[in-house]
Amino acid sequence: MTIPDNKNHGDAGDNGPVTVIVTRKAKKERIKEFEEWMDGVVHEAMKFEGHMGVNIIRPSDPSTNPEYVIIFRFNSYDNLAKWENSEIRNQWLMKSKDLTEGEPLVEKQTGLEFWFTPRSSGAVAPAPPRYKMAIVVTAIIFVLINTLIPLIRQVTAELPVLVSTLVGTAIMVLLMTYAVMPSVTRALRPWLSKKGLL
Repeated sequence: MTIPDNKNHGDAGDNGPVTVIVTRKAKKERIKEFEEWMDGVVHEAMKFEGHMGVNIIRPSDPSTNPEYVIIFRFNSYDNLAKWENSEIRNQWLMKSKDLTEGEPLVEKQTGLEFWFTPRSSGAVAPAPPRYKMAIVVTAIIFVLINTLIPLIRQVTAELPVLVSTLVGTAIMVLLMTYAVMPSVTRALRPWLSKKGLL
């Protein structure tokens, strides 16, 4: 069984992180079994190289609308492909056939969209215009480079410059991915989703 998607795998984002958003509707009488299935397939995916984490948006009332959104990330399309083409994934997909209704809806996002994928509960909104994503990311990187990096260099002054830079870069990316970007995109969501610059 193959899950379709609406992105071209040959685009410019092939070498960067990729976020996959899967929407699935569980059968109302089998929600508990679907939850167990979802937990199992998520843990299997986490074992694969390049996996960068999973977010699950559960329905507010599964008894009336048991639609689940599973958001997972890989560091490259190549590593995502290893998971998508794996036998273990196919086995888990076969197990889901009796637990779900209809075909899954799958969307793949690459590049800057990786940082703008919603992380909280609610509907998955389309990615903002690229120029707005670029403005936000540039502003945040500018602030971090001029505040965080000097502090890290002071702390790692005894280390070689390349090692110090690597440590600073790693911390900056982790902060952006797990702390700064979720907060900033949540705060700027009205502007990011609005058409036009202002």
